[in-house]
Amino acid sequence: MSDFETHPVDVAGVHRDLRLFAIKPGLRIAILNILGDTELVQAAARVLAERLKAYRADIIVAPEAKAIPLAYALSLELKTPYVILRKVYKPYMGFALKSETLSITTGEPQTLYLDEKDREAVKGKRVILLDDVISTGSTLQGLRLIMDKAGADVIAEAAIFTEGDRAQWENIIALGHLPVFVDKN
Repeated sequence: MSDFETHPVDVAGVHRDLRLFAIKPGLRIAILNILGDTELVQAAARVLAERLKAYRADIIVAPEAKAIPLAYALSLELKTPYVILRKVYKPYMGFALKSETLSITTGEPQTLYLDEKDREAVKGKRVILLDDVISTGSTLQGLRLIMDKAGADVIAEAAIFTEGDRAQWENIIALGHLPVFVDKN
């Protein structure tokens, strides 16, 4: 028996109990960590691919790090290449495009970078933006800003889960929705 509360979810026929994590006093979220969870990633990618194939995307774009295995698996399902926006600039990335976001899990600002080599890969292309969970929308906004600067055409936005204000995410193609847990004192 664990010493922490969990929230049960079912994704594409796969069950998980997500640990609740306090992001500030009185407010908790269910943490989805797909890194190393091959079963969940592959199942989610298969279902997302069915929902996204009609968009006929040229490329998938996702942020580092937890969305990487999902981008890879979806890339295989759709037979579409993918690009990852990095969170740390490296000199080999050349003239990278960047955008600042705010992470809900860390509460800290972070910067997303589109490597110079990937700018041509997205320019003028039909792009699907992908993340594991879309919560505040800050990362998604950062992805959109960079795609706009790069001249890409964002045709769909997708995630395994949306979180928080459900009405805000009605245009996101997602497999489920996570509530935000407000402690009642």
